[in-house]
Amino acid sequence: MARAMKDSGIEWIGQIPKEWCTPKLLYVLRSKICDGPHATPNYVDAGIPFISIDSLNDTKRIDLTNVKRFITEEAYMEFCKKTIIEKGDILFSKAATIGKTAIVGDEVFMVWSPLAVLKRDEKKIDNDYLYYLLNCNYLIDAIALSGSLNTQINVGMREMEQARIPLPLRNEQQKIATFLDEKCASIDAVIEKTKASIEEYKKLKHAIITQAVTKGVRGNRKMKPTGFQWLKEIPEDWTMERGKGLFYEINSKSDNGEEELLTVSQYTGVTPRSQKSVNMFEAETLEGYKICDVGDIAANTMWLWAGAIGVSEYYGVISPSYNIYRQKSNAYNSKYLDYLLRISPIVQLFESMSTGIRASRLRLYPQQFLSIYFPMPSIKEQEEIVSYLEKKAIEVDKLIQKKEQFLKELEIYKDSLVYEYVTGKKEVV
Repeated sequence: MARAMKDSGIEWIGQIPKEWCTPKLLYVLRSKICDGPHATPNYVDAGIPFISIDSLNDTKRIDLTNVKRFITEEAYMEFCKKTIIEKGDILFSKAATIGKTAIVGDEVFMVWSPLAVLKRDEKKIDNDYLYYLLNCNYLIDAIALSGSLNTQINVGMREMEQARIPLPLRNEQQKIATFLDEKCASIDAVIEKTKASIEEYKKLKHAIITQAVTKGVRGNRKMKPTGFQWLKEIPEDWTMERGKGLFYEINSKSDNGEEELLTVSQYTGVTPRSQKSVNMFEAETLEGYKICDVGDIAANTMWLWAGAIGVSEYYGVISPSYNIYRQKSNAYNSKYLDYLLRISPIVQLFESMSTGIRASRLRLYPQQFLSIYFPMPSIKEQEEIVSYLEKKAIEVDKLIQKKEQFLKELEIYKDSLVYEYVTGKKEVV
């Protein structure tokens, strides 16, 4: 027999079981929602872990794998006067990526201000049920609508406290949480397997590109040593040419800043800023930014060690702190050169030649870049390689797209499952 339902009066919740209620979120908490320090800390090699949004994932628990560390014990104690984080508290990201959530275990750490700290009332709400409730995208969207928008959405803690939530009796909360633990774990296992498969296809694509741009696509052929560690051998009829003989640095700057702003990424190469969906700081004027023409090499000096380089297909401007190089005699096909500059062996070379006290400060300056020796096939063979790679890349990309679509469907299904059970539209029997 179907359970009796009623209208909750709240748009995102819809109908709920007749015996459920819809209190404000603050009702199930022991105290008001708080957050961590707003000032960006100075990081150190050893110290107290500093938890940011990146430390929250889909596993319920805080990921301490790659956390940054900072401050002293005195500063930590000063922080504790404001916010004592205890086992069982829930962290909720209230800015940037809203809704990332984790339950605190036995860790000792500090949090940055975009993370809200929720302390539940154990008599009123089950911790795992609250976790799933806060992971419900419908609630997250409702909370996000109450946030302010500057460069990114920021949800106020007081507005969050006023959000209405569906609340069953305590024993049913536990049943729902236990059920979702099992179901979501099963879905998450498939999601992780699918993500791993996508990464394998991406590695395959990169391996195909690396093989083609360094060995060619004409089958077995006689090879010769290069004398360089990063690329030990090349086809016998290729040469190795020094960057100084191939490229020169360009330093033309915009007079009025009216050109299109370009970005340089290790993932997408050179692309218009308008195509990016991330929220990034943008200067008030682009006057004085460097001109980047079609066919120019644009290198993000701060991230070149990670592969942030590419050959531009656009005319525009880039940050004055980046470097731009132009071919001296068009010895390279632009697409071949773009493939070449972003393969792992040469990116590792960029990293090894960069200078700086730590990864975030590494720089590869023009003198070092122009000293590198690059493989040089004939233009005809470069064109053959590009034609081959465009065909192969499409084949692998189609496989990746299918996997990514399946991944989206899994995530949508999981979201729907959580929503239907935390709002009582489906009952755990």
